[in-house]
Amino acid sequence: MVTAPRSEIQTAVPALTPARPVIWPPRVHKTLSNGLEIVLVESHTIPKFTGELFFRSGNAVAAATAPGLADMTATVARTGTAKRTSREIEEDLRRMGSDLSSGAGADTSVISFAGLVDFSNELLGLVSELAQQASFPADEFERERRQLIEGLRIERATPGFLASERLRRVLFGAHPYGTISPTEEQVTNYRVEQLKDFYRHYYRPGNALLVMVGDFSPEKMLAQIEKAFGSWASGPVEGAPDPALPELQGRRVYLVHLPGSVQTQISVGNRAITRKHPDWLRLTLANSIYGGAFNSRLVMNIREQKGYTYSPRSGAHPLRQHGYFSIGAAVRNDVVAAALTEIFYEIDRMRSTPVGDEELDDARNYLTGIFSLGLATQDGLAGQLATATLEKLPGDYLETYRERVLKLTSADVLDAARKYFDSAHAQIVIVGDRAQIESQAALFGAPEVYDAQGNRI
Repeated sequence: MVTAPRSEIQTAVPALTPARPVIWPPRVHKTLSNGLEIVLVESHTIPKFTGELFFRSGNAVAAATAPGLADMTATVARTGTAKRTSREIEEDLRRMGSDLSSGAGADTSVISFAGLVDFSNELLGLVSELAQQASFPADEFERERRQLIEGLRIERATPGFLASERLRRVLFGAHPYGTISPTEEQVTNYRVEQLKDFYRHYYRPGNALLVMVGDFSPEKMLAQIEKAFGSWASGPVEGAPDPALPELQGRRVYLVHLPGSVQTQISVGNRAITRKHPDWLRLTLANSIYGGAFNSRLVMNIREQKGYTYSPRSGAHPLRQHGYFSIGAAVRNDVVAAALTEIFYEIDRMRSTPVGDEELDDARNYLTGIFSLGLATQDGLAGQLATATLEKLPGDYLETYRERVLKLTSADVLDAARKYFDSAHAQIVIVGDRAQIESQAALFGAPEVYDAQGNRI
């Protein structure tokens, strides 16, 4: 048998087939008399269901007095109710073949759950208990506090965390978004009564959204939800504070000294927009081309061509009140200045030169493709529905997403890059060994130097 020379073997990539239409299942949107908002979607692919009970309050509402309190509250709330101990909760979940977790971000707290439809009534009863009758056992509170303190000690030696912390502080200042984590001292000063107080104030039906996707009849599921949550007492809820943001003029450099670090974490960013802004899809597409996808310009430049780093990436981050754009890369200590030069080169190229048709088509197909993949599971569909509902996006936002992305043009990308890739006023954070990187950082501005605890040196 004669084998063709390698150079003669055809390596052309097959053309993409037309995207298959997304068949949207019926959606039921209802609000109970106590204010609990409900979104239900039938999905009969597997005999399971997925649910998320969101509260529209997260760490931001308590950041001024107790950073991270919402996350701690959500974690400990899961460990006991007026009717069940932590062990009984775990035994009941195993018996039902169900999963349940809880947590919080800047703007929301959430109880996530999934299980077999045969146990939906019982699992909803447990979720209702956690939302209304959490007992906050003292021993569980102490255990979670110890674990959080240990986690904070690890974070203080993690370059990626330190870079994110400093960038958020620079971009948002005294605003709650400027704090992403409590200090060890703050956690030590937590008291269980603070968690109970947060729970009483914010775990309210009028502040909540229940999203469920699965193998059920919406009519029957609504009856189960009414039974589990209908008697939940409503009450007023305060929103998160929104103080003035710091004025950012010109590029500034912030160096976080991490002695002995063998590489440097770079983070570059500027404030941007929220998901509700009319330019959000334009920014999303521009970010995908710049550094948000694996074949993006940033990756091709400083990973594939230069070999400075393994996984550079950029992202547009929409929070409820404000948003921001960031670029991150972990690089060798000797190429910090070179990597920053290429980061800004690619930013300025996005801002000055229209994107070509082939690159534009690839990026649009990428965004619509990952959107479709995200709808292929119950978790993914629930997450998309929750985002659209929490952000109060137009009713057809998800149904028209792919069509709107495919209509975006090169001019849209150029406009977004010029507005939201703020090269002239970008804030630069560098985390690493000061002795090895300070002279390189100084090429982009006089660095402000901090230690790993956030203290100015």
